[in-house]
Amino acid sequence: MLKLYFSPSSSSLATHIALIECGAPHELDARPMSKQQTRTPEYLAINPDGKVPALLTEGGRILTEVAATLYYIARKYPAAGLWPEGDLEAEAQVISWMSFVASTMHGSRAKGPEHVATAFKVANQRLGDRQWAIGRYSIADIHLFRVYWRFRPGMDAPLGTYPALEAHHERMLARPAVKKALEIEKAYE
Repeated sequence: MLKLYFSPSSSSLATHIALIECGAPHELDARPMSKQQTRTPEYLAINPDGKVPALLTEGGRILTEVAATLYYIARKYPAAGLWPEGDLEAEAQVISWMSFVASTMHGSRAKGPEHVATAFKVANQRLGDRQWAIGRYSIADIHLFRVYWRFRPGMDAPLGTYPALEAHHERMLARPAVKKALEIEKAYE
């Protein structure tokens, strides 16, 4: 069984959503960052970086970083269709989105609101009129949702500024796995 070390409302939400989307048997180990539980000696032995997510695989190895955990889950549970197996261009597009979300979107927060706004603008343009990042639902959508969901409330931009991202956000919130992960994590806040 997989074990997810998570902190509510953090990057680990994406991994949690993917586990639920795939129907993957898993257990949760809450490590609220607000209570410094990712800085304990016990947790630092699991992930020396003191971040979440950390995913303990059935093989006993620890995976860290959202992109790696999402990729692992998508490939381990192919029936869920979260990875476009066999379509090289679509696979590369997922990697492109995952890299963009991790480095540009997530990284923009440390640089200030104007950088977040620029990253959102680019993501909005890239998404365009597609419902899903690569034209079909994938781990790229889960990663995109998590960052937009977390950073959007801190933006001063009025509704309608990022219409493609806003519509994507609403579609994601309607997914049962997203609802369930948010509900579960709310209990740990």
